[in-house]
Amino acid sequence: MNKIKFSILRCLFCKILILNFVQLIYANKPISLGENGTQRELFVDKYLINKISDELIQYVHKPDPKEVVLTTDAPWEGNTSAYYTIFRDNDLFRMYYRGSHWDTDNKREAHREVTCYAESKDGVNWVKPKLGIFKFNGSDQNNIILDGLGTHCFTPFKDLNPKVSPGVLYKGISRGWPIGEKGLYVFGSPDGLNWKLMHDSPVIFDGYFDSQNLAFWDSFTNQYREYHRTFVDGVRAIMTASSKDFLNWTKPELLVYQKEVPNQHLYTNAVLRYDRAPQLFIGFPSRYLPSQGQRVEPTLMSSRDGVRFHRWLDPVVPESAPKDRRGNRSNYMAWGLVEIPNRPKHISVYASEAYYTGPDSRLRRFEYRKDGFVSLRAGSEIGEMITKPISLGRSAERLTVNFQTKKNGYIMVSIEKPDGSEIIGYEISSCNILRGDSLEEQVSWGVGSDISHLKKRYPAVRLRFKLKDADLYSLQFQPHFQ
Repeated sequence: MNKIKFSILRCLFCKILILNFVQLIYANKPISLGENGTQRELFVDKYLINKISDELIQYVHKPDPKEVVLTTDAPWEGNTSAYYTIFRDNDLFRMYYRGSHWDTDNKREAHREVTCYAESKDGVNWVKPKLGIFKFNGSDQNNIILDGLGTHCFTPFKDLNPKVSPGVLYKGISRGWPIGEKGLYVFGSPDGLNWKLMHDSPVIFDGYFDSQNLAFWDSFTNQYREYHRTFVDGVRAIMTASSKDFLNWTKPELLVYQKEVPNQHLYTNAVLRYDRAPQLFIGFPSRYLPSQGQRVEPTLMSSRDGVRFHRWLDPVVPESAPKDRRGNRSNYMAWGLVEIPNRPKHISVYASEAYYTGPDSRLRRFEYRKDGFVSLRAGSEIGEMITKPISLGRSAERLTVNFQTKKNGYIMVSIEKPDGSEIIGYEISSCNILRGDSLEEQVSWGVGSDISHLKKRYPAVRLRFKLKDADLYSLQFQPHFQ
């Protein structure tokens, strides 16, 4: 009996040793910054971070509120107009949204739901063109591009698949409501205005689709990806699936989050690839709070595989930004991140307001600093962050950072061996102090900014940052100036 117990204990001990050894290997395995080593990295998750001192936090930024860009005051629009999509199409900005109105006195819909279209040259001043496609109250002088099946939550995109057929250059996805079967239908268009079904019946069935479900061509993985809503034990949740042809989809799977976040209702998702760092998905799920007047508030999440997301709990567009966001479903983030003319350092997002409350609703523009979703932030006490070991790719020849400091603030960087020992010439004490505000500032030391020769001696390095009264938004290894 004792021999059996000893054998079992020895077996368990060996398994523990093997497990610890495997974990040690993976813990010390250098992370990759893409094929060339020039992948821009943000601080929207823990991917880069090995150690962070108590004086540093990952700070979730709120975009700055700007002007109202659209009011849904046409007879076919109204106070429940919703589910906005905005994207740039060459020199034109396109916007799509539901036109609908709730009669608050009689507690019923005032007219049928339609899908509306607006366009802009600058992302600020929008025009509702008279398209002549569908009639409303006897006239086709309106901006309606879809009527009937799919109008409740129609969400389109321009297909960036290099093999796309011109007849379906623009694609869209929507539940069938107010007519049709349960599930998601797919649509195609040659011009973004005239739409047809690509299949007579739904192509995705698993879920509950009363939300802004969306799809897009994922150039990073060369496939279509979609995100839609479902329920799990009565709680609103998000699912995803992928497809090679937009018609045949994988079995949807639920998104997964880090363990410490609470299980909350997530209504819309607003997920897309972030163009400046296309290895990242950025999403703005609207947290739905049914016990608090059915209000909603956009939050932030990020992912590297499209399934496992890091959720941040602070609202990015709070009720106070600026007004009419406290009511039932009055604060949805539109789907889209766009750079507008004359604002090269910023990215615009849009969010709705004044839902249900009056004769119409509004869409307001907000503005992020580029890469400015989450920063490493230090106050008056010096904070330190050490990265995981990083493989130096073939084009990694200098280091640049996106940062901002206060008047007396600064950032300093050292390049170290993976074990933390110094590399002569690249110590913190040799770093030329970074101060000010820059989207892309080159880091230099006493020996200069060139790090290309380090690749021959050190297949991997780690970075040590010291910050005081500063925000660090992103970093990127780059080739030499051309």
